[in-house]
Amino acid sequence: MISEIIPFLTASILLTLSPGPDIIYVLVQGMTNGKKYGIVTALGLISGIIIHTSLVAFGISAVIKQSETLFLLIKAFGAAYLFYLAWQVYRSKPAINVDTDISNNRKELTSLYKKGFLMNVLNPKVAIFFLAFFPGFLWEPNGNTVMQFYILGFLFMLQAFLIFSAVAILAGKISLYLQKHPNSGKVFKWLQVVVFVGIGIFILV
Repeated sequence: MISEIIPFLTASILLTLSPGPDIIYVLVQGMTNGKKYGIVTALGLISGIIIHTSLVAFGISAVIKQSETLFLLIKAFGAAYLFYLAWQVYRSKPAINVDTDISNNRKELTSLYKKGFLMNVLNPKVAIFFLAFFPGFLWEPNGNTVMQFYILGFLFMLQAFLIFSAVAILAGKISLYLQKHPNSGKVFKWLQVVVFVGIGIFILV
């Protein structure tokens, strides 16, 4: 179990730290409305993970019970999708664009929570990513896979919330750092490439 949990957490933390729409949205809310609004946005975003975890848990668990070959094909698809994501990041521009104009006035906390939740739940890329990412870290495929998926989902939610909250609290300093170090986008770009390729290889072997 520990041999899968440690690389899972490591990969999850690196992925969460990589600039994407979720963490940028939290950063912007923290910058423009204050840390409380950024943290509530983070809560909404991670709440959506419960839905994706449930879909993967019950769907993949049913597949495992039907055919081990199908499960291996799903893992192969997961690795291929991660390699594709690495290629997409490699081709993309390294710049990190933080547009503070998307939130000019304070919003109700409930509204921000709902928006964060819907942003996550209605994003098909998140569903596909979880399908590609989670199965490769099951430590006992013949055991209670639903419970294993929920443990992985909870750990992913926990680390994401801690990182997102830290981003919301340190929003001003992070924004200032990005402005002073425009080349930091290149570092984050290659970090994503390495992480996606690394996870894909891990799932295959």
